[in-house]
Amino acid sequence: MNMNDDDERRLVQLLADMNEDEGAALAKKMLLEDKVAPLRVLELCRAAMEIVGKRFEAQEYFLPELVLAGEMLDNIGKIAKPLITGGLGGDTNKLGRVLIGTVHGDLHDIGKNIVTFMLDINGFEVKDIGVDVPVQTFVDEIRAFKPDVVGLSGFLTLAFDSMKETIEAIDQAGVRSRIKIMIGGGQVDETVRAYTGADAFGVNAVEAVALGKKWMGATV
Repeated sequence: MNMNDDDERRLVQLLADMNEDEGAALAKKMLLEDKVAPLRVLELCRAAMEIVGKRFEAQEYFLPELVLAGEMLDNIGKIAKPLITGGLGGDTNKLGRVLIGTVHGDLHDIGKNIVTFMLDINGFEVKDIGVDVPVQTFVDEIRAFKPDVVGLSGFLTLAFDSMKETIEAIDQAGVRSRIKIMIGGGQVDETVRAYTGADAFGVNAVEAVALGKKWMGATV
């Protein structure tokens, strides 16, 4: 329907332009009144956040805009999540544990938040340890939380060195063999995966969920 197409374009534009009130109102209308699929609305949010990320890199946006973008996403997620989980039968058996965080030197959390959200609604127990996470914190949290999968997020290219350093420390701490490590964010590709020593990379949240399910032996 043309009207829906217009709404979709408008939602992306409103969120990318930091128009919080109008964007939240339109997302709520699409979810609750127009019955647009919640995953579709979240995909539109992801598209908007991609624009936000590019504007940040171009120094059109700064940290306050990133924080606001994260809050907008969180608020829309709070409406969308029950609509998704309500259709999943409320299964309380978790597929596995995932520890996720943005590596040290990087403050981006929008992509990480989407991955956390998608893993959660797909049946994983997720612990998000935030942004600019020191290497030792990852090691300590792995020992305490005992995850099956560790996700390292980073948007800036400098994060690749932090990812490599973190994975080396996990290895040296003797806890590498019991976990799988995925990386994601920004320009991550196979070359970066090989450089960091991660088991796999995901270009988006859907891939991250598919990787997690594969590693846990669940059907994708």
